[in-house]
Amino acid sequence: MTDEQQFLTAEGAAELREELDDLINVKRPQLAERLRDAISQGDLSENADYSDAKEQQAFLEGRIQYLENLLRSAVIINGNDAGAPLEVQVGTEVTIQAEGEPEETYRIVGAAEADPRNGKISNESPIGSALLGHRKGDLVRVQTPGGEWTVKIRRISR
Repeated sequence: MTDEQQFLTAEGAAELREELDDLINVKRPQLAERLRDAISQGDLSENADYSDAKEQQAFLEGRIQYLENLLRSAVIINGNDAGAPLEVQVGTEVTIQAEGEPEETYRIVGAAEADPRNGKISNESPIGSALLGHRKGDLVRVQTPGGEWTVKIRRISR
């Protein structure tokens, strides 16, 4: 994991803690049992079950380590501060509109929590980083891989 600061909303951190708990307390013991069963079958050099279980174990342990490091060092963004935010920041919801296009609403989150299909964009993405620090009514120029476009910030909320 990089040394860059990672941001998480309180909701996102809770979801990652649940995933970590499931990996440690459910998936890890299940995988250990699969490994024991595969080892009991004898010759490991040609044992497909053993090879598959070892591969899954490596992935599982890598994910556990990633989540532990992320949760240990993440900056948790509290979206429950009183009052409406004055500018776009990590944890806010922002509604934007390009000329002639319908409005789009996104929640700005840290990279580990980004899920564009569900309206959560990273503060490091082209759109997210361009919007940071801007206020309602601002016209913001966004440079994306598909070209440049300008959007107007319609609303900012928590």
